[in-house]
Amino acid sequence: MSLLEQTVGRTALTLPGATRIFHDHHIDFCCGGRLSLQEAAERVGLAPQALVTELEALPAGQHAERDWQAASNEELIEHILTRYHDVHRRQLPELMRMARRVEQVHGARDTCPHGLADLLTALYQEMESHMQKEEQILFPMLRRELGAQARGPITVMRHEHDDHGENLDQLMALTNDITPPRGACTTWRALYTGLREFRDDLMQHIHLENNLLFERAG
Repeated sequence: MSLLEQTVGRTALTLPGATRIFHDHHIDFCCGGRLSLQEAAERVGLAPQALVTELEALPAGQHAERDWQAASNEELIEHILTRYHDVHRRQLPELMRMARRVEQVHGARDTCPHGLADLLTALYQEMESHMQKEEQILFPMLRRELGAQARGPITVMRHEHDDHGENLDQLMALTNDITPPRGACTTWRALYTGLREFRDDLMQHIHLENNLLFERAG
């Protein structure tokens, strides 16, 4: 199979540094992980061969983090819980607070991200419900290797991941791709730094679930 025929999700799992390139080109490697590289490149208006050239130029053997393909379900689930579930629960309340502050103080500016605090609040509520369903229902099933019985819950989780992806698209639209305007105050800049970290974490979180943990269940 050529690299262009390989899925985005598989490439993100097997090629260290690929996710950085996908971020640079706004290629969705989490919810859109089942697309081929060719399809993904064409969707964002990028020449497929140019994407392959960038990916092939990545230095070999430099993993930003552990290769989770070799981990057991137990290890992978524990990593997801501590690295992503716990972290999102810390990230979002502070981001909501800062977004509300920026809207209150700078609401008269054209560049103010009006509606961002409400979007983050809704996202936090949706994600809390989603993570509890994983923690209480799906993950215990996967820990017991009940892959066949877990297919229904997995389908629901994939749909909810798509909803999270749509919320991220709205977040990017509201914040000019998380780019603070000239003259942005310290809180505004800190908010956008936090949003960028949250966006990257959530995409990696969904990627590990959709393209690795859920795929194992069949």
